[in-house]
Amino acid sequence: MKKKSFIFLYFFLLSFNFIYSQIDKSRFILKGVVENESDNNKMSGVHIINLNQVYGVISDLNGEFNIPVNINDTIYFSYIGFKPLKIPVTNDIVKFKNTKFQLTELAYALEEVIIKPYQLTGYLEVDVRNVPINPAGRYRIAGLPNSGYEAGNRNKSSISKAISAIFNPTDFLYNLFGKNPKQMRKLKKMREDNEIKNLLSTKFNREILIQLLKIKIFDIEEILRNCNYSNSFIKEANDLQILEAISNCYEEYKVLKL
Repeated sequence: MKKKSFIFLYFFLLSFNFIYSQIDKSRFILKGVVENESDNNKMSGVHIINLNQVYGVISDLNGEFNIPVNINDTIYFSYIGFKPLKIPVTNDIVKFKNTKFQLTELAYALEEVIIKPYQLTGYLEVDVRNVPINPAGRYRIAGLPNSGYEAGNRNKSSISKAISAIFNPTDFLYNLFGKNPKQMRKLKKMREDNEIKNLLSTKFNREILIQLLKIKIFDIEEILRNCNYSNSFIKEANDLQILEAISNCYEEYKVLKL
């Protein structure tokens, strides 16, 4: 009996090692170099993100980078003033070391900016009443000192609106969060990766969030409106602030759904 148990255990471990080795073989370190397409100069400081594993790195002074990948993952390159680049990971890309990835510089056209100052009367009591007030609260992100961010409106009416909306089967938040749990679970990984957080703090176009969460910019704005964030916050916040706002909204949604 002991002999049969030993044989069974031996074949079990053997099959486990075979399966593990097969899984392990699908994991690679992609080594590449980022260049400027116009002059072939090496580009340092480029953010490279694995959209599937939610992991980010930065190219070094020689434009080189190493990032963990699986076959069929998607790698996203981002640098200010250059067109973002999205590349699927193939066997050929992994096979050849120091593959070159070239970014294309964007051409910006400056538009006329019109500044409209407040119309002041000179009477303090009158002017104070005309100044717009944002009633939303503020909060800070851990690890980023001197960064005060707007939080959603937490007055009684807004909370009641949120609760009534969440228990409505046709509500937008239910449809988005409920149907995309895998994408929403990425929020935690995004908040834990320092390179991604640093990148998002410099962005205002929502492009990284769109790529990582696989939702449209319209959906992002609707999420924030349903969570009672102001229009000024939605327009002016950087992508890291938007990430924190969506994360907080999703956490509240999960609690209320329970």
